[in-house]
Amino acid sequence: MRTTSRFGRLIVVLAAPALAATGLVGASASPATAATTMSTKYLLNHLATGSEHTAGYDRAEFSHWADADSDGCDARDEVLISEATTKPQVRSSCTLRGGTWRSRYDGVTTGNPSTFDVDHMVPLNEAWQSGAWGWSAVKRKAYANDLGYKASLVAVSASSNRSKGDREPQAWMPDRVAYACTYLKQWVAVKWRWQLKVNAAERSFLDQELKGCG
Repeated sequence: MRTTSRFGRLIVVLAAPALAATGLVGASASPATAATTMSTKYLLNHLATGSEHTAGYDRAEFSHWADADSDGCDARDEVLISEATTKPQVRSSCTLRGGTWRSRYDGVTTGNPSTFDVDHMVPLNEAWQSGAWGWSAVKRKAYANDLGYKASLVAVSASSNRSKGDREPQAWMPDRVAYACTYLKQWVAVKWRWQLKVNAAERSFLDQELKGCG
């Protein structure tokens, strides 16, 4: 994470339609390879503001966890392997043994990955309300299994994930104060990556709180 301005700067892997819209790269760029550096303030200023679509959400609308490369480890496993503070042994059926993990949200550590959840930084219900309700099933699956930007999916203690639920930052922030600015920046980055809306209260909170970051 770079923090060279008041709002900080992010290395963000961006969705191709969003990049094309800004003129940063050609329309042929892919989320897996396209990257740029820009301020969180820029990203937030370019998010659309709108009311939320609260009807019709069902978690089953987002197909997860997928094993995109057919290596036996699904998206949840891949995040746990990537975020382990001590790398685990990966055994048959992607059983993880011997690793350790530290929850970003509350600092809890574990050697048992079954006690951790892999959280969607912007929860599925929040994504639905912010624009995913109008997506195709294929795009919702891509969102639910997004390994292209590291902040999209995070390994955290089950208790902190349950505490967060599907709440926006103005209603819930991580207990780990040192992670607060990173959390806000990554929330904005994920919303920008997927061109999701923010509501007025959410925008106001993000704008105010990010002024203290950097």
